[in-house]
Amino acid sequence: MGETLEVIDKGSTTNAHPLPLLFVHGAWHAAWCWDAHFLEFFVDRGYRAAALSLRGHGRSATAKPLRACSFEDYLDDIDAVATTMPGDPILIGHSMGGFLVQRYLQHRTAPAAVLMASMPPSGSLASGLRWMKRHPWHFAKMSATRRSLPYVSTPALARERFFSATTPDSVVTACVARLQEESARCGTDGMRNLPKPELITADILVLGAAADGAVPPDEVVATARAYGTVAELFPRMGHNMMLEPGWATVGERIDEWLVERGL
Repeated sequence: MGETLEVIDKGSTTNAHPLPLLFVHGAWHAAWCWDAHFLEFFVDRGYRAAALSLRGHGRSATAKPLRACSFEDYLDDIDAVATTMPGDPILIGHSMGGFLVQRYLQHRTAPAAVLMASMPPSGSLASGLRWMKRHPWHFAKMSATRRSLPYVSTPALARERFFSATTPDSVVTACVARLQEESARCGTDGMRNLPKPELITADILVLGAAADGAVPPDEVVATARAYGTVAELFPRMGHNMMLEPGWATVGERIDEWLVERGL
């Protein structure tokens, strides 16, 4: 595919956990959001845990301008990393990454998947309308400039979208310092070529955050319903579930769920 992708890969598979975990980040983020806590957490429990940065994110290269990168490009990135791993990895996707995982599962196999504060199968239209209603001037400027980073990358805006009201300022500012521009195509890609849950056979755990400013609980519930399961919501937690102060409770639930399935 001609792209050099950043992959943070830690630990090794064990008899207890013979399949690797592959973590997929959301918009404006990169592999670092998983490396802050989650990768070591799962390595300590006997997993091989890897996180990729999609092209144009983190240290991953992109052969074309980021604004032109599509969800199909991002799916190629996930596939490129997954095919280098021993066996089909268990996929864990957050936000936009959760939407990509759903798309991935339509055509590729995986033993299981976890969706964390994921965009729902219905796509990003409702999210865009909420953003337009809450910040109409921001939305107008994004539409004109095709740039979205300025409207998520102040401490106040990042807290509104990614964190709960009680998250320490230090956590918010550390995240803000690492956010990057997102592809301008993502807004439209999130409204077309939607996942088809009826084609997906993998066992899926659906997790959400009760104080999420980006993906509200009702969308998490709708995602779970689409996959014939029940959403699990973490109270007083914001969108960035892997960085919030309660991140370990999320990790523990994922580990418990995987152990129950012999994974």
